[in-house]
Amino acid sequence: MSSSHAPRQNSVTLPQARQAICVPNLGEGQGAFQLFVEGDALFDAMLAAIEGATETIWMESYIFAADEVGARFVALLAAKARTGLDVRLHLDAFGAGQRNFDKFRRELERSGVRFRWFRPFDLRHPLRYFQRNHRKLLILDGREAFLSGFNIRRLNSRRLHGETRQRDTHVRVPASLATLAESHFDRLWQDARPLPSNAIPEEADAIEGLLVPSYSRKCQKRLACLHAGLIGMAQTCVYLTSPYFGPGTVVDRALQDAARRGVDVRVLVPRTSDPMVAGWATRAAYAQLLTAGVRVYEYLPRPLHAKTSVVDTGWSIIGSANLDYRSLFVNQELVLVAHDRVLAGQLQAQYLQDLSDAREVTLRAWHSRGWRARGFEVIGWAARRLL
Repeated sequence: MSSSHAPRQNSVTLPQARQAICVPNLGEGQGAFQLFVEGDALFDAMLAAIEGATETIWMESYIFAADEVGARFVALLAAKARTGLDVRLHLDAFGAGQRNFDKFRRELERSGVRFRWFRPFDLRHPLRYFQRNHRKLLILDGREAFLSGFNIRRLNSRRLHGETRQRDTHVRVPASLATLAESHFDRLWQDARPLPSNAIPEEADAIEGLLVPSYSRKCQKRLACLHAGLIGMAQTCVYLTSPYFGPGTVVDRALQDAARRGVDVRVLVPRTSDPMVAGWATRAAYAQLLTAGVRVYEYLPRPLHAKTSVVDTGWSIIGSANLDYRSLFVNQELVLVAHDRVLAGQLQAQYLQDLSDAREVTLRAWHSRGWRARGFEVIGWAARRLL
């Protein structure tokens, strides 16, 4: 948005928005969250927390690679299980189910780790395989938890992969949220049983954050409603980072509406995507976003996998969910929504740093793109619900 557009007050009040679109009423936090943007620092912290656990270690991941990083986790999880701890590992059958993982699995199970695949392919129920567990979650003794976008693999390690490592973000949450994290873990461990309604309180004045899954008994589109609700309440700025962006979703429309009413709305996506068709789907959203006044940036130096949102000066969302159709409406996801100025400030500072390594896409330049690019966008648009 041009700086000449001053933000206006939103006509929807906070209580009205909460009632309509699933935004929790949170207390204001005091900086209890710890942010990670480098894989090496995160992995060291997670392994140290696993080493210090005395009762339970529950972990789930979409990708758990059979590489040097995966080997460190397997060795320590196995060692802790041999001492008698309740160690559980829940991995997605598509994301982590490579053949070369079998050696790791045998070591884990021999050591007493309780291991489970999420939704392995079954000819009797083939459509169940379409839903994936995209979450990344580690819970120690029910007292602390880590979650967000980092998978377990060397691609996230500067020491192992180098300067072109994947750019991602993760967060450590305090004990007040670890119990809720255990409920979310157990729900999928027991084959995606619906959470009771009171597991996701609508009024949470005493806590600064909430862990929100893809859906609950009250709302089958919880993550889409949460993002759209916070964007709808924005007064000054909305800064989003997502590896994949789904055109035509309720979040897409909320961003356009916010920009039209004068909010500084910016979206950061990768310049190149894997798979390529996912990038084509993301770019299919550019024209309407840019026309509405949303500023779009493409991250250049390395793969972008972070999924974060900052709204105004206090609200943040960080988790496993991309802003595309599969994450918002199909996959199992988990995000932290927090009302904490310290966390929001850290995410905003990181966002502005990332923008310095990005190229802004202007409406004029976008209109001048070639027909080949336009054709790819049509393919991406058509395939957006399958990616």
